[in-house]
Amino acid sequence: MEKSRSSFSGKIGFVMAAAGSAVGLGNIWRFPYLAAKYGGGMFLLVYIIIAVTFGFTLMTAEIALGRKTGLSVIGAYKKLNKKYAFIGWLSALVPVLIFSYYCVIGGWILKYFAVSASNNVREATNDTFFTNFISQIGEPIFWFALFLALTSLIVLLGVQKGIERASKVIMPALIVLSVIITIFVVTREGALEGVLYYITPNLKDFNANTVLAAMGQLFYSMSLAMGIMVTYGSYMKRSVDLEKSVKQIEIFDIAIAFVAGLMIVPSVFIFSGGDTAALSAGPSLMFITMPKVFNEMWMGGFVSALFFLLVFFAALTSAVSLMETVVSIISDKLKIGRNTICVIVFVFSLIIGIPCSLGFGAWDFVNIMGMTILDFFDFISNNILMPIVAFLTCIFVGYVIKPKTLIDEVKLSSKFKREKLFTIVIKYVAPFCILAILATSILDVLGVLHL
Repeated sequence: MEKSRSSFSGKIGFVMAAAGSAVGLGNIWRFPYLAAKYGGGMFLLVYIIIAVTFGFTLMTAEIALGRKTGLSVIGAYKKLNKKYAFIGWLSALVPVLIFSYYCVIGGWILKYFAVSASNNVREATNDTFFTNFISQIGEPIFWFALFLALTSLIVLLGVQKGIERASKVIMPALIVLSVIITIFVVTREGALEGVLYYITPNLKDFNANTVLAAMGQLFYSMSLAMGIMVTYGSYMKRSVDLEKSVKQIEIFDIAIAFVAGLMIVPSVFIFSGGDTAALSAGPSLMFITMPKVFNEMWMGGFVSALFFLLVFFAALTSAVSLMETVVSIISDKLKIGRNTICVIVFVFSLIIGIPCSLGFGAWDFVNIMGMTILDFFDFISNNILMPIVAFLTCIFVGYVIKPKTLIDEVKLSSKFKREKLFTIVIKYVAPFCILAILATSILDVLGVLHL
């Protein structure tokens, strides 16, 4: 007899959990950095257009795959066509690779929150503070293990009591914190120039690189091609309006990314006197540039603590979805309890995450293609596996099981208003765009092309 599958209590629970997964570090630190690099308002406009077309299609496909089969990613593809089960296995590799190093970064965020909350933000403004911290052995591993333990606890409690309940608390808190910090920042003297730079589209900034960067950001921002949305879709009741739920997740994702830009871009403009070069720090923007910005602000320690609490919430909900995907895959394949699986995943992630952490210090001699251990895992998962999985999913839905299979699933709960868009994008537009992302990502790393 088949065991009953966990499910979200309803639409609100599903949307909050899925939005929590989508809203992560990609929204808070990567989106503002890319927006600044690719012309502010133009990147923002391109991203929104891509999110409501390309992103909508891929997310709808993944959630519908999960709900139709009632299985996590490996079982979902296998159930619909055994010959294509390998897509599920490739997809399953993504959260396995990402989860451990994501928790390492989550640990860094916890450290910075602790520093800010203890009113020591000035300490973090030292140019060597971040590199000194991550190059240590014990302290980064402690914070990594703490973040991993918090994530594991939520997943251990289950879909409704753990993931759904946590998401219903964290997501509103995240929105409130975002609004508070944004209001504080945009009302500072000198912030208007940064706001205008961020929201004003300029046609001269529209080019192929802007489009490719926006499409690449979509994978980071919307939890696509990681098996997450297939897993969460398998917990979705058939009475829940699937199309409307995807629209609401999109709104959450775009809104938080937009607000993150309003927090960070004007802040750096104030600090740098309008120098856009200060925004090109990439990921180090969060850990090196932002503490300096907060230190120059009135009530900087308080704002810094709120900011890193916000980032922690975003990282936690995404980490929970990554771990839940791995737990769900194992649960579908093996007849063992959730508690046992959570312990196994915790220990495995600890073993994989420690080398990722040590790669910035004691093991910095380990160099793979010119990358640290963490950066290499990030490259393989985000730049190689995710585009491949997304491309194969489009081929699978568009030409193997046919779009009608998933369209019928969507129509079980409501009319499918964007049915034609879904069919055209999944069959013709998305495969071409994803191949372009994959090619440019590889060429960028090889130094042939610079985005």
